[in-house]
Amino acid sequence: MRYIAPALLVAAPLVAATASSKRGLCVVSTKTPQDDSIWTNDTDLTWYYNYGAVPTQDYENKLNFVPMLWGAPEDPANDMSFYNTVSNLIKEGQNITYVLGFNEPDGCTDGGSCVSAATAAQVWKKQMEPLKRDYGVKLGAPAVTGAPTGFNWLANWFSECAALVASSGSNSTNDTSCEVDFIPAHWYGNFQGLASHLGQINGTYQNISGIWVTEFACADCSLEDSQSFANQSFEYLDRIDYMDKYSYFGAFRSSVSNVGPNEAMLTEKGKLTDIGAWYLNKAATGAVPKGSASTVAKFAGWGGLVAATVFWTIL
Repeated sequence: MRYIAPALLVAAPLVAATASSKRGLCVVSTKTPQDDSIWTNDTDLTWYYNYGAVPTQDYENKLNFVPMLWGAPEDPANDMSFYNTVSNLIKEGQNITYVLGFNEPDGCTDGGSCVSAATAAQVWKKQMEPLKRDYGVKLGAPAVTGAPTGFNWLANWFSECAALVASSGSNSTNDTSCEVDFIPAHWYGNFQGLASHLGQINGTYQNISGIWVTEFACADCSLEDSQSFANQSFEYLDRIDYMDKYSYFGAFRSSVSNVGPNEAMLTEKGKLTDIGAWYLNKAATGAVPKGSASTVAKFAGWGGLVAATVFWTIL
C-alpha cells in the first residue's frame, strides 16, 4: 500500500551544487550499464549499495561498497551465507566498513523483504553481529518503510531481540538487544515529511548515534516540486549532525523510474538532469526528464509512500 504525504512543499530557490562526503549511490539493476560511468568517473560520491552482498563490477575500486542482507534465508537458524560472503570480501582486501540489514521487512509488496521481527532478530544474532565482533564492521538496522507500520515493526524487532537474548541466558549487562550502530531510513514524500520522519527516528532512538537515508525522493511530484525537494533535502541532510550518509533515489533514467520521471537523475537518453547534476556537485544541465513510471516493473528496494503525521522541529 502506498502512503502519500500531504502536498506541503514550498517552492525553494535552486541552489548551487555542493560537494558532500555523506553522499552515496543506491544502485539498481537497469538495461543501460553504460550509465554506470556517470557515477564513478570524476564524482564526489564515496559509497554505494546494491541491495546485495556482492559488489557491482563497474563500481569496484571506485566507490566503497556497503553489503546488504536483503531478506531472511530459508534456514535462519543455520544459514551463514551472508556472513561468509562478507567475510570473504574482507579477507580478499575489500574495505567493508558497514553492512545494511533487511530491506523494508515490514513491506510484503513493492520490493519489501517481508520478514517477521522474530525471524529478523534470529538472523541478526546469527549473521550480522558476528561481523561486528570478528571484523569491527558497523551494523545498519533493518531499513523499514516510512509508514507507521515501519516504526511498529522496528519497535517489535528490538523487543524480539531482547527476548532472544533473555532466553539465551546471557549474563552480560550490555547484551540486552541486537547491536546496531546506525538506523537507515526510507522516505517518499515531501520535505517537511522527511524532516519530521528523521526527527522522530532521532528522538525515539537517542541511544543510537547515527542515521542514514538510503532511499528518498518526492515520488510522483511535478518537476518544480521534485527540484525544490532535492535542493531542500540535500542541504538539510548535509547540515544536520546526526545524519551520517544518504543516497537519493534514483540513479536511473526517467523512462524506467517507478517513483516518477521527474525524480530520476538521468533523462530517458541518459543525460544528467538538474537533480542528477546537483547531486554530483555539477552545474545544472537544464535537461528535462521524460518517461512514465506506470509502464515499468518495481525496483527491488522501493518502498511505500508515507503520510507525514507528526511534525518535528526542522533544525
